[in-house]
Formats: sequence, C-alpha cells, structure tokens
Amino acid sequence: MELSPFGTVLLFLFGGVVFVGVTLVVGKFLRPYRPNDEKLTTYENGEDPVGTAWGRFNPRYYIIALVFILFEVELVFLFPWAVVFGNAEWVAESNGTWGWLAITEMFIFILLLALGLAWVWSKGYLEWVRPVPAAKSFKGKVPLAKYEEFNNKA
Repeated sequence: MELSPFGTVLLFLFGGVVFVGVTLVVGKFLRPYRPNDEKLTTYENGEDPVGTAWGRFNPRYYIIALVFILFEVELVFLFPWAVVFGNAEWVAESNGTWGWLAITEMFIFILLLALGLAWVWSKGYLEWVRPVPAAKSFKGKVPLAKYEEFNNKA
C-alpha cells in the first residue's frame, strides 16, 4: 500500500503529537514534585516581585518594541531584494528596465521607513526616560492610634 503525499504529512503530524504527548506523560511521572513557597513565587528577571502583576508599565517599552519590529521587518524585505538585485544576469536579461523599477521601488520603501523613523524621533518616542516614582502619602488612610502604636513598638 502506497501513501499519498498528504498521507505522509498526516502520518508525521500524528507521530509528532503522539511523541510530545508520551514525553509529557512520562515526564510527569518521573520528575520530582516538591513545591515550597520559594518555588511557587513569581519569578521576574531574578528580582523579587514587588506589588501585583497588574502594575503599570511605561508605554515607551511597547513603542520601542514596535519600532524594533518595524526595522526588523525592513531587513526581512531588504535582504532578499538585495540578493536578487545583485544578480547581474537578471538585470542584463531585463535590458535594464526591471532593474530601474526595482531600485526605484526599494528607494521608495526605504524613504517611507526613514519618514517613519523621523516621525518617531520627532515625537520623542526613542528617548528612554525613566518615570520618577511619586511619594505616597498614607496620611488619613491609617487610623492615628494604630499608626502611633506601630511607631512606638521599637
């Protein structure tokens, strides 16, 4: 019996799912499970977590990440174009017509990206400003008797 190409792909997908499932089940039975308070705490960059996970983040982190992704995508488009455009045979076969069209398109693409970078730069989104935490006032939120009792314990 001969398998079709689709059957071969389906067989490999099924084999992969079975392999991952068996590996997870065997790992569940073989690994030690000894949780404690230290292991169950939230781990964040080697620092002890402070506050809840719902804390506010500076939106500049996200803007810088998006600008980084934008320029990574630029490289994904620019590198294959440069490889194809650098092929002298392709340019020679097109009598130069396609070569000029390709280079014009790429200059327009790079110009749009440069305009985007200039806009982001002019808005100040590339400045890495750390927010200054505001001092919190607990006055009026803690009963005065409890406040005095806590401070006079020492």
